[in-house]
Amino acid sequence: MRSTRRTSRTHRRTTLRTAAVLAGAAAVLAVPVGSAFADSSAGAGVGAPVTVRLADGSVAKVYKTGPNRFEADMFAGSTKLDTLVSGGGGVAYGRSDGLHVVLQPNGAVTSWMEGGEKPRPLPRPLPKPQPEPQPEPKGVASSVRIAMPDGRIAKLIDGAGGKRAVISLPNGEVLGAIDLRRPCVLNDGWTYKLVQDGKRVKFVVIDGRGGGNSWVYDFGSGKLVETYVARVVSR
Repeated sequence: MRSTRRTSRTHRRTTLRTAAVLAGAAAVLAVPVGSAFADSSAGAGVGAPVTVRLADGSVAKVYKTGPNRFEADMFAGSTKLDTLVSGGGGVAYGRSDGLHVVLQPNGAVTSWMEGGEKPRPLPRPLPKPQPEPQPEPKGVASSVRIAMPDGRIAKLIDGAGGKRAVISLPNGEVLGAIDLRRPCVLNDGWTYKLVQDGKRVKFVVIDGRGGGNSWVYDFGSGKLVETYVARVVSR
């Protein structure tokens, strides 16, 4: 077997021939053993080998001998036949008596018999399909945000639980909430109401401290649809 480290050609051909149990038959073995060395420390000496059975029945013991460096010792029984060395990103290749052996830069060993099918590269995994956008299920809340004349914020929410309004300060602090079952709340002289007007719902803001001026908003769009100015009756 020709390789990066040579031994006696006569002895090698003899031992490979006696070790062959599948000689003359088409056989391909592609064994990706590189991942078995993932935990080996960089620059470490020879560690525990990974044993790979070759296409003719002999075995290869693969060692990680350094960063990006691997060696594969071929054995027939207890007899060492040859050694392949792969380092620096190179590929080591050996052949004898119809057996082909390749040691990849990551420690993977490929072997096949003369006349047999050469190993094909392992297919790359297909990218995971991206999920198609799904329509929002019924009942998912929609909302509009209103800046009210008192400087506060009203968030009008229409969801699975029905229509409701959440009143808060500009900094996000919630002051209270109303819905069609509890449609009114009073805070610091201001009144906030939900009013059912036929099929429409309106959100009403009343300035109780300023004499009763009021603003009416469409619940669905949040647009101001009506305003009322309280009349001051003099006596």
